[in-house]
Amino acid sequence: MPARRELTMRQIRQMLRLARDGVSAREIGRTLGVARSTIQDNLKRAATAGLAWPLPGDLTDDVLEDRLFARAGVKVGFRRRPEPDWAALVCELKRPGVNLMVLWEEYRDVHPEGYGYSRFCELFRGFERRLSPVMRQEHPAGDKVFVDYSGKTIGIVDRATGEVREAEIFVAVLGASNYTYAEASWSQALPDWIGAHVRMFRFFGGVPRLIVPDNLKSGVHKASFYDPELNRSYGMMASHYGVGVLPARPRKPRDKAKVEAGVRFAQSYILGRLRHQTFFSLAEANQAIAAVLERLNGKVMRRLGLSRRQLFDTVDRPALAPLPGDDYEFAEWRLARVSLDYHVEFDSFFYSVPHTLIREQVDLRATARTIEIFHRGRRVAAHQRRYGGRRHGTDPDHMPSSHRRYAEWTPERFRRWGRSIGPETEGLVIAILAHRPHPEQGFRTCLGVLRLYRDLDPTHAEMVSARAVAIGMLTYKGIAAIVADPRPRKAAAKTAVIDHPNLRGRGYFH
Repeated sequence: MPARRELTMRQIRQMLRLARDGVSAREIGRTLGVARSTIQDNLKRAATAGLAWPLPGDLTDDVLEDRLFARAGVKVGFRRRPEPDWAALVCELKRPGVNLMVLWEEYRDVHPEGYGYSRFCELFRGFERRLSPVMRQEHPAGDKVFVDYSGKTIGIVDRATGEVREAEIFVAVLGASNYTYAEASWSQALPDWIGAHVRMFRFFGGVPRLIVPDNLKSGVHKASFYDPELNRSYGMMASHYGVGVLPARPRKPRDKAKVEAGVRFAQSYILGRLRHQTFFSLAEANQAIAAVLERLNGKVMRRLGLSRRQLFDTVDRPALAPLPGDDYEFAEWRLARVSLDYHVEFDSFFYSVPHTLIREQVDLRATARTIEIFHRGRRVAAHQRRYGGRRHGTDPDHMPSSHRRYAEWTPERFRRWGRSIGPETEGLVIAILAHRPHPEQGFRTCLGVLRLYRDLDPTHAEMVSARAVAIGMLTYKGIAAIVADPRPRKAAAKTAVIDHPNLRGRGYFH
């Protein structure tokens, strides 16, 4: 290879001109800003090459450099000394505790006349530069898995309508072995993102030390060069598996070059081979992706002479941490404020907490089956998640003592009370409960009406109920105003005995 030089061709031309003028090597070095020994070495090379000032006019910089610094002797590409199997050394270097010094010492034990350490390292780096960009980076065994979504999608056809829905492609690549996992999911949303990680760990059969995601919103709540903020649900998943998360720095593609190259390869290798197939479900697509993925991981990499699976089995798998006993169950975390009725809302359903926490901020953890509420890191309530039926889930222990006596009130109980007075009052109760977004919100109004009707005879109460329904007056104040109106009272007094046979002759009105 060419000898190293410290002067540009322009400086060498200036050096030869100054030497012709009788300037000493020390002065030339001071003028050009280099050591005297460098000037002496280059003057000696020029003399050996038969070069002196003035140089021929057609002598280009390339020719001048070749005549001064070209090394005679060994042809390019020919090695005088025995070389190790560089591909095998690349694999060995990924093992824990192995470095180039260890590999060189083992090489010299076998070949005592072999290369020195510096030349050994130089040749090794040269071999690495000839590898693909995926393999160029150094990643210890079991250290990192790089995850990202492909920019391409795969179409899923609805059998009934023929509509094509695009599914996203999740790709994960282990740093040391390049062992690849891929799957299709409907979206890049948090449930699909975390679910893909769970299935990825199951596919690997172990857990690496770090996950390196892009700054996808599902994984990183707030991207930052110095202190990225993880999505809480994503962080809880990482904690369950005991794995760290190291998001790639914004606008630093080299941080995730491994997965970028893996994504490109997956797009060409997986999607290219599936482009002529039609899928009618996500399961069908993933079954086909798994078959192509098996072929990809079993394919021998040309320069290393090993497949990804062989590298994974010998390098990565022994270094992975064991999986926990159970898969992580996706849970969504939200901040909530306890309302005045000591309930918090999640997806239009309401769940109670101890009434002493009114107006406090709490953390809500929602899984497919349960709703848990935490205050200052302590769980204060747990409910079965609701998807239908009554919208309020209330634990009697959370209620103030003054509220507990009303805990057994139900819409049907109020309807029975209204029916005991008459059909008009039952209709009023039904209207009050139906007028509210939730029937429970009408209970207090019904209790107020019960109190108003306590001193009324049934006929008068029925007339008040009929008028309230007719004019749409379904509030306590409005019904109280009708009760206070003397006109219905007089009409009730005249017709009490006729219209209410159960009250004939009892003297309810005077």
